[in-house]
Amino acid sequence: MAKKRDEAVKRPRRPEISLPALAAGLVGDIEVEGDCDGMEFADLDLTGADGRGATFLECALRRCVLDEAALKRARILDSLLEHPRGVGTALSEAQLRDVEIREARLGGTQLSGATLTRVLVRGGKLDYLNLRQSRLIDVTFEGCVLVEPDFAGAHLERVSFDDCELRGVDLTQATLRDVDLRGVALLEVARGVDRLAGAVITPTQLLDLAPRLAAEMGLKVVEP
Repeated sequence: MAKKRDEAVKRPRRPEISLPALAAGLVGDIEVEGDCDGMEFADLDLTGADGRGATFLECALRRCVLDEAALKRARILDSLLEHPRGVGTALSEAQLRDVEIREARLGGTQLSGATLTRVLVRGGKLDYLNLRQSRLIDVTFEGCVLVEPDFAGAHLERVSFDDCELRGVDLTQATLRDVDLRGVALLEVARGVDRLAGAVITPTQLLDLAPRLAAEMGLKVVEP
């Protein structure tokens, strides 16, 4: 069974993170176009922090509040985000590479136009996640709940959703390649059901999606 599963879709590569000894980071260390190298930001209120275009290399962000934090075009590399929480975090056009995000509680996070490469999102709940026009390559969502995530116009390649809930997902004009949805416990496609080409689903999920697929095709289903 495992062999058949592997043959059906290419699995995403996971991030390999090995953090060095970290220096304590302060709110003031986050600056526009700044460099944060080998820092740990723990239990900080980063509400409204302005780190546009900043680079975070081999950093850990633990239990921090990110309400309205401005991180547009930031580069987050080889880093760990543990228990981040906040509303309206701005990460549009950001680059996340070799990043693990654990037990996030985020709402309205803006990742439009972002590039995510070898990213693991483990646990937590993300409401109204905006990933429009983004690129996700080798991304794993594991044990998390995504409420109305927006993948409109996004490119997803080698992306898996394991033991997750996808509620009201928008796939309008999205491009999927080797996307594994078989581990989704709840799959609700609000828009873009026609863009599921390139995804792998179970027979049960196909039955659940059949009414939406029929409506998309203009197919009328009536009792004989």
